[in-house]
Amino acid sequence: MVMTNVSSSSYGLCSFIIQVLRGRWFMMFASILIMAAAGLTYLFGVYSKEIKSTLGYDQSTLNLIGFSKDLGANIGVLSGILDEFAPTWIVLLVGSVMNFAGYFVIWLAVTKRIPQPTVWQMCVYICIGANSQNFVNTGSLVTCVKNFPGSRGHMLGLMKGYVGLSGAIFTQFYLAIYGNDAKSLILLIAWLPALISILFIFSIKSMKISRHPREGNVFFQYLFISLALAFLLMALNIAEKKVSFSHAAYVGSSAAVCVILFSPLLIAIREEFLTWKLKQKQINSIDGANVILEEPPLPVSKSAIPLFSSEETLEKSKVTWWYSICNKPNRGEDYSISQALLSFDMILLFVATFCGLGSSLTTLDNLGQIGESLSYPPLTISTFVSLASIWNYFGRIFSGFVSEKLLTKWRIPRTLAMTLFLVIAAIGDLMIAIPFPGSVYVASLLIGASFGAQLTLLFIIISELFGLKHYAVLFNCGQLASPIGSYVLNVLLVGRLYDNEARRQLAVKGMTRSMVNDLTCIGKECYRLSFLILAAVNAFGAVASFILVMRTRSFYKSDIYQKFKAEFEANERSEMEVLSTEAEKQAHLEGVKK
Repeated sequence: MVMTNVSSSSYGLCSFIIQVLRGRWFMMFASILIMAAAGLTYLFGVYSKEIKSTLGYDQSTLNLIGFSKDLGANIGVLSGILDEFAPTWIVLLVGSVMNFAGYFVIWLAVTKRIPQPTVWQMCVYICIGANSQNFVNTGSLVTCVKNFPGSRGHMLGLMKGYVGLSGAIFTQFYLAIYGNDAKSLILLIAWLPALISILFIFSIKSMKISRHPREGNVFFQYLFISLALAFLLMALNIAEKKVSFSHAAYVGSSAAVCVILFSPLLIAIREEFLTWKLKQKQINSIDGANVILEEPPLPVSKSAIPLFSSEETLEKSKVTWWYSICNKPNRGEDYSISQALLSFDMILLFVATFCGLGSSLTTLDNLGQIGESLSYPPLTISTFVSLASIWNYFGRIFSGFVSEKLLTKWRIPRTLAMTLFLVIAAIGDLMIAIPFPGSVYVASLLIGASFGAQLTLLFIIISELFGLKHYAVLFNCGQLASPIGSYVLNVLLVGRLYDNEARRQLAVKGMTRSMVNDLTCIGKECYRLSFLILAAVNAFGAVASFILVMRTRSFYKSDIYQKFKAEFEANERSEMEVLSTEAEKQAHLEGVKK
C-alpha cells in the first residue's frame, strides 16, 4: 500500500512537471527571457563610437552601417515565410546562428583580430546580426499571440516591453562581466541572446486556445514585475551617474536584475499547479459517471460556399486573383497576404510607420553623436541611450495595456493611440532641434516611449485588422516601412547634413578632411535643420494615422474578439472528452491494482 502511494505521488509529481514544461505559462516565461534579449539593436548608440573611431569612418559611413542594422532588424519577410512552413524551433535556431555569426565577426573586426573589413562587409555583418531578432519575434512573439488571441494587447505590450528593456538589462550585464568596455559589449550581444534562444528552443510552440479564469490578473502580475524591473534599471542608471560603481557593485546590481527577470517563473509554476489541481478534480468528478458530450456543429468554411455557379467556373478561374483583391473580407477576418498588403488600411499604416519609426530610429541611432555635439560627457551620453531604452519599454507597456483598457471599456480605436505618439515624437524632435539645458534628457524619454509604443501598436493593429492566419508574414511586411524611413531620414538626410556642417567647421578653422581622423561636428547647428525636418515628418505621419482612425472607428466599436469565443468553447468540450478518457484509464488502473 505504501509503495502504491509512493508510486502514485511520484506519478503525480512527474505529470505536474511535464504539465509545467508543456504549459502556456512556462512558454510565456521562456518568451519573456527570449524577448529580454531581442532588442539589442538599440544599443548601437553605445558601441557605434568604437566602430567609428577604430575603423576610421565618418558620420555618413557610420549612419550607413546604422541603416544596415535597421534594415536587417526590420526585414522579417524571410522569417515569416519560414514560419509558414517550418516548425517554430527551426525559426528560433536559425535566428540564434545568425545572431552569433553577425555580431561575433563585428567584434573580431573592432578588436583587430581579423583584417579590417570593407564598409559593405561591415554592413552585411551587422545586417545579418540584426536580422536575427526577426526570427525571434516571428518564432516567439507570433506563437504567444496565437496562444493568447483574446489578450493580444496585454501580450504584445508585455513582450515588446521586455524587448524595450533589453538594452538597459544588457548594459548591466556587460558592466558586471566585462567592465566599461564597449567592444566587449559587442561580444556579449553575440553569444548571450543566442544561448537563451537555444535553451528554450522546444518550449515555444502553438497550443490549443483555452480560457483561464485568472488570465487577466496574471497578465497584470507580469506587468508589475516588469515595472519593478524597469524602475530598478532606471534607479541603477541614475545611481551610476552620481556614484562611481565598483566591479562588485555592478555584479550585485546584475544579480538583482536577474532575480526580478526570473521571478515570472514562480507565477508560471503557480498557475500550472492550480490548473493541474483543477484537472485532477475534474478527472475525479468524471470518474464513474456517464458523460455524454454532444459533438458541436462543424463551422461552415467560407471557402466551402460556392460563389459561382458551374457555368461560371471557367470565368471565375480567369479573374480569381483580381476578384480576391477587390472583394476583401471584413476587418478582423483572415485576409490573404495580397489582400492585406494592397489594402488602403495597410498603406496608411505604412506611411505612418515610415514617418514615425523611421524618424525615431534615426534619433536613437544618433543619440551618441547628438550628446557629443552638445558637449555632454561620455557617461551622460550612455545614460541617454539607457533612458531611451527604458522609456521605450514604458511606451510598449502603455500602448499594450492602456490601449486594451480603452478599447474594451470605451471602444476607443487603438489607431488613435498611434496618432498621439506620433505627435509626441514630433515634440521630442523639436527639443533636439532647439536645445536647452536638459532638453536631450526629455527628448530621449519622449522619443524612446514613442518608438516603443508605435512598434507595439503596429503589431497589434495588423493582427486586429487582418487576422492571424498570415500574421507572421504580414507584421514583418508592415514593419518594412521602418528601415526604408531610416535610410531616407538617417543616411540621406541627417548624416549628410551633419557631415556638411562638420566640414564647414573645419573650413572655418582652415583645415581639410584629410587632416583629421574623425569628422566631428560640435554645436547646436549640427542637428538643428535635420531635426526640424524630422518634426515635420512626424506631423505628416500623424495626419495619415488620423485618417486610419476615422476609417476604423466602426470596427473598434464592435466586439473584435467575438470570433474566438466559439473556439474557446470547442476546445473546452475537447478537453472534457480528454479528461473523460483519462478518468476511464485511471479507474481501469485502480481496478487492476485491486
